[in-house]
Amino acid sequence: MARTIAPAPRGETRISIMMTTASSAASRPAPRRLGADLFELLGSMRFAVSLLVFICLASVVGTVVVQNQPSNNYVNQFGPFWYEVFDVFSLYHVYNAWWFLLIMGFLVVSTSLCILRTSPKMIRDMRSFREHVREASLRAFHHHAEFSSAAARPAEVADEVAGLLRRRGYALRIKSSGEASLVAAKTGSGNRLGYIFAHTAIVIVCIGGLLDSELPIRLQIWFGGKQPLFENMAIADVPASGRLGPGNPSFRGNVLVPEGGQTRNAIVMVDDGALVQPLPFTLELKKFVVEYYSTGMPRLFASEVEVTDHGTGERFPATIKVNEPLRYKGITVYQSSFDDGGSSLELTGYALRGSQPYTFPVSGTVGGTARLVADDAGGNEALKDLSVEFSGFRPINVENFAGGGVGAAQPKALREQVAAVAGSAARPGQNDAFRNVGPSVQYKLRDASGQAHEFHNYMLPIELDGVPVFLTGVRASPDEDFRYVRMPADADRSLKEFMALRAALQDPQARALAARRFAAANRPAAGDDELTAQLRESAERALDTFAGGGLQSIARFLESNVPAAEQQRAADVVVKLLGGAMAELRAVARERSGLPPLPTDGEGAAEAAAWNQAAVAALSDLFLYPAPVVLGLKDFRHVQASVFQVSRTPGKNAVYLGCVLLILGVFSMLYIRERRVWLWIKPGAGGQGAHSLMAMTSQRRTLDFNQEFERLKADIAALPLHQKG
Repeated sequence: MARTIAPAPRGETRISIMMTTASSAASRPAPRRLGADLFELLGSMRFAVSLLVFICLASVVGTVVVQNQPSNNYVNQFGPFWYEVFDVFSLYHVYNAWWFLLIMGFLVVSTSLCILRTSPKMIRDMRSFREHVREASLRAFHHHAEFSSAAARPAEVADEVAGLLRRRGYALRIKSSGEASLVAAKTGSGNRLGYIFAHTAIVIVCIGGLLDSELPIRLQIWFGGKQPLFENMAIADVPASGRLGPGNPSFRGNVLVPEGGQTRNAIVMVDDGALVQPLPFTLELKKFVVEYYSTGMPRLFASEVEVTDHGTGERFPATIKVNEPLRYKGITVYQSSFDDGGSSLELTGYALRGSQPYTFPVSGTVGGTARLVADDAGGNEALKDLSVEFSGFRPINVENFAGGGVGAAQPKALREQVAAVAGSAARPGQNDAFRNVGPSVQYKLRDASGQAHEFHNYMLPIELDGVPVFLTGVRASPDEDFRYVRMPADADRSLKEFMALRAALQDPQARALAARRFAAANRPAAGDDELTAQLRESAERALDTFAGGGLQSIARFLESNVPAAEQQRAADVVVKLLGGAMAELRAVARERSGLPPLPTDGEGAAEAAAWNQAAVAALSDLFLYPAPVVLGLKDFRHVQASVFQVSRTPGKNAVYLGCVLLILGVFSMLYIRERRVWLWIKPGAGGQGAHSLMAMTSQRRTLDFNQEFERLKADIAALPLHQKG
């Protein structure tokens, strides 16, 4: 009790008594503990459903956005700004992002608490017959009925009804209370197990997913001192911090093994870094086998390997195919794909600068680098600053020659219609639309400042528009298509004559000689020397302008010196003049190379004209070619390599178990209906006979349930003891 003295009006003193009683304290809610609130939140079904919704949304993002690609691919696709935004939320590896794993962990905890809170109640309810129901409660049921029997006793009716229900598959319990009896029956209680199975399946699947995710590896990075490597180095030089333990519980890595090579380590990618995972065995690739469809796409590829156990020294052969992996010591080796294993390449470099047809040899291996010129560059000093990086080799390229394919491509816009592959494919007669156009090499030329362009050159000439041409493609970045230059092949199916013509075009003396020959061959019949001189000057000016920048230079010259209305007519004249002058320049180049003159009539003349036209287009395109050299593939030694995915997935069996439980749970909840029946049987009026009150209920009042109730009511009414009344 507390007293306060407060001034009263008009100077009086009043005493106010404030009392705190136990009843008033009980009326105020007691402060709840934080732990209880947190437990209630985690065990709430709404919280679990919310987490599941977040996981579904994240899975949608992981499906739409291609996962686990190099960073530069995302920069090229989305741009630098959106790349940074998406990278903040780890949208490029959603399923291993910290927030996704955290949500998965909370979902496991929340769903587990839901199961622990509700399962005991459900199990008790499944086992209970609810035999404490009252007669008044049964009358309140929607589905109820009453029966009377004047000659039978309540116990006899109870036994007969119990036999009927047992025949119907009901489990029951009879409870007697004086002369009255209660028959409580139930069937379909396994419906409640569906809830337990389904929710347990979610927990098991999530645990399996966490075990097979990057979580075990990231825990080692966060707390075990492991550090991913971001620079290239030999595996023998990798420090202990960059190596995972042999007993690492879960990982997923990649292995590239060339034919005749072997490996005992896998590379596990973590974001943009990598960790080395030792394997308990050595994998040696003896032979790689590949078969193809007529389109050039692989139909079957398999690896014949030999496995050596590190512990026992045991060796045994195995064949790894797509969908037929090798499983050994808890590790699964999948056939992922195939690649080049370091093929040896021999190339010829053709200089594109200078007035001499300079060539030089270049050799290297796929995946390696080489300097272009180590000694004299034939006056092409720009070659000395270039290095070549061999990025790919394909011994077979199958192209689509149907409408819109290679045959219809523009000189600088050839696009591959079918993926180029390695091996034998496109056998004659299988598909005329697809043809094998031979090997190709892919490389990058990098200058002293580090800038590079990528090139794709075919080894053999391809006949396009009636002219056999060598295709050399170029692009500035991987997200672009290759733009191809068509360089015509000579009678020896080489580039020697075209390169001799290119060198002659850069020689002023050769251009002057060609112009004189053109003027002499086209001089007027009257022998007008002045007109012949003008024709020579025009031809030489056309060659000089073309030698300075190709057809683009001629177009600029016409725009600057010819009125707009006359440009089209002047262009036709200049093109014809240039074509004739280039034909004479080709004759000069052939003489210098010791080649015989070209035919001047018949089919040979038509072929020469087509060759000249292709050469003019190619020479013009070479002025836009971003390199002073073209590398032509001369010879190769193909080395195939197999790409394996190596994984240890302890959560796989847990996921399988969870899927089985989920199927059982869903089917139980959908197709098992719980039904309960009560019959309260007591003596009839005046203590004679028996009076029965039946009630029936189910979780779902469907049409089938209504029909079942009517059948059961009719069967009970048709019992002999009820008929006696």
